[in-house]
Amino acid sequence: MTPTEAVRVAVPRKGRPLEAVLERVADVAGAETVADRIVSTIRHEKAITKGRTTPEEDVYDRLAAYSDLGTDDAPEYTLLRDDRPGMPRRIVFDSLRVDIDGVPVQLIGREEPFRALRTHAFGLGFDSADLVLEEVVELEPEGIGSIADINARIDPINTDVRVVSGLGDTVFHTLMARPEILPPGADLDRAFVADYEGGLCISPRYERLVEAVLGTRPLAGVDFAYPAPDCDEEEAAIADVGLGVYLTVTGSTARDHGLILGEHLFPSETVLMENVVETDGDDPASRVREALAAATGETEIAV
Repeated sequence: MTPTEAVRVAVPRKGRPLEAVLERVADVAGAETVADRIVSTIRHEKAITKGRTTPEEDVYDRLAAYSDLGTDDAPEYTLLRDDRPGMPRRIVFDSLRVDIDGVPVQLIGREEPFRALRTHAFGLGFDSADLVLEEVVELEPEGIGSIADINARIDPINTDVRVVSGLGDTVFHTLMARPEILPPGADLDRAFVADYEGGLCISPRYERLVEAVLGTRPLAGVDFAYPAPDCDEEEAAIADVGLGVYLTVTGSTARDHGLILGEHLFPSETVLMENVVETDGDDPASRVREALAAATGETEIAV
């Protein structure tokens, strides 16, 4: 890499993970103003896509208004087809140049940053820890409970990607159940699941994640159940089954459906990742990795 070439970092294009990344980058690069502007823009475009607000300009005029290609450090945006009815075009994050620890860095939006690292297109990137569990963490009899446990479960033959640190934007995959399925005095935790036989309601996409988190041994007597395609609230489906796992922030919706909240099984958190083949040695990418991981609030990872 030449001295003027930027270190490329793959980042999510929208949503909570992008906001967590921008907050971390703002901390280490002094880029609070531009980070806030990007977050505000992406939230506004999300509201438009979901029909919560009506824009005065069409999508192309808004895209032009957000962009200032004559400035090197201005954010860039792009259009994607959203999967909602009508397939509306949605404005999402595309790229931003910042300076981190004296190294020029280009954040580049990707729909699947983790997979971009797996194919060696990038050496550094951010994505959800959930995706790592869903794709490359090996299933074993005993489960895992923290971000710090992930690397030990990654087969180095499968991928060169490793988790460096978590960003602390944590919501949890949480056990929840109707109170009547618990014996008197029992706790709703992993030990309860190990002794439980019956249905466990989860989102279909999280089947492998739940197997990795709980372990295959406790799930020996469990049958996965899934919400109906037209189900508006996962908690309602869990209430019908009796026991389930779903993401919680406050748990208020679960309580509205008569569910009690149990153990926080695993944090759904945005993580900094590296492809160790691409970042090996004392190079600019390694300096950027260390600066991003050294910011406050990270989850320590044993490599």
